Amino acid sequence: MTSSMTPDPIRIGWRGAPPTPGEGRVLARVSAQHRAGYELHDGACEFNAQPAPHFLKRSLDPEQRPAVGDFVMVAQGSPPHILEILPRRGALTRAAAGERYARQLIATNIDVVLVLMGLDEDFNPARAERYLALTEGSGAQAVIVLSKADKVESARVDEARAELSARVPGTPLHAVNGKDAASVAVLDAYLQPGVTAVLVGSSGAGKSTLTNTLLGEARMATAATRERDGRGRHTTTHRALMMLPSGACLIDTPGMRELKLTGEETLDVFSDIDELASHCRFADCAHGNEPGCAVRAALQSGDLDADRYRHYLKLRDEQETQSAQIEARMRREEGRAPLYKQRQLYRDRERK
Repeated sequence: MTSSMTPDPIRIGWRGAPPTPGEGRVLARVSAQHRAGYELHDGACEFNAQPAPHFLKRSLDPEQRPAVGDFVMVAQGSPPHILEILPRRGALTRAAAGERYARQLIATNIDVVLVLMGLDEDFNPARAERYLALTEGSGAQAVIVLSKADKVESARVDEARAELSARVPGTPLHAVNGKDAASVAVLDAYLQPGVTAVLVGSSGAGKSTLTNTLLGEARMATAATRERDGRGRHTTTHRALMMLPSGACLIDTPGMRELKLTGEETLDVFSDIDELASHCRFADCAHGNEPGCAVRAALQSGDLDADRYRHYLKLRDEQETQSAQIEARMRREEGRAPLYKQRQLYRDRERK
């Protein structure tokens, strides 16, 4: 943990005046997490660190442990130890796989979510809608990046643009050749100094290729996709935060096969459907056979895409199910807490 350089919090994405760490402490950012510990960067050098004992308690909520993107206070020593996680300004999360409800942190303290989708067999507008729904609670701006523009005809690029523009109106959308720095330069506007972006997408979408081009060096392993279905292998095996030459930070992530909603989404990506529903004759319209249904009229006229509406219903039902699980978990936690704590939890919930 030694360097001739002075630690620079701005270089690792810190905003505003940096805190005063105190004697024997340093501000750093989690750049990677492994079973054996963490990799941190203080803006001058990268070093390994261990979590303090209180982070290892089995009863601790996983969200309260250090995650990639976290700013942390570190006690210098051999080895250094993470003492404290500084307040997060936002986090990208998903519901973990399995029947038991749990949330999984993907990245924290992010400003931009780059949703990468290949123009080959990877292209899936419904998956883009799901990614945008997950992004809503992070406080970050979503940007869709269509990769492999060099591998398809220009007509295919235009067709994909038009389809996505109709499915996710208002979301920035760019088609790039991930191997070409000039093509990727369109993303410079989102990768300014001090900005932290997270790159998400399926295996084989070209995340590692794009990351290498943004870095200006072949640091991330890449692999060809299978010809029969366009799928790729997990060349990125863990989340990693890297500093780009532009001054921005980029978090690369492994391909995600399952994207479960957490239950806290508002589904703003479908706000136009909610607006349509507000014009139905009846406030409790189920958009079935009720007279004066604006949603059904839009479906019949073609103003509302039927596939998009079906996906909206699917995500809405999933969101409601997950939300119910959150409520049930809160009630269980209240029941296990001391009476004074139950009262405080109840008051906090009533204020929301």
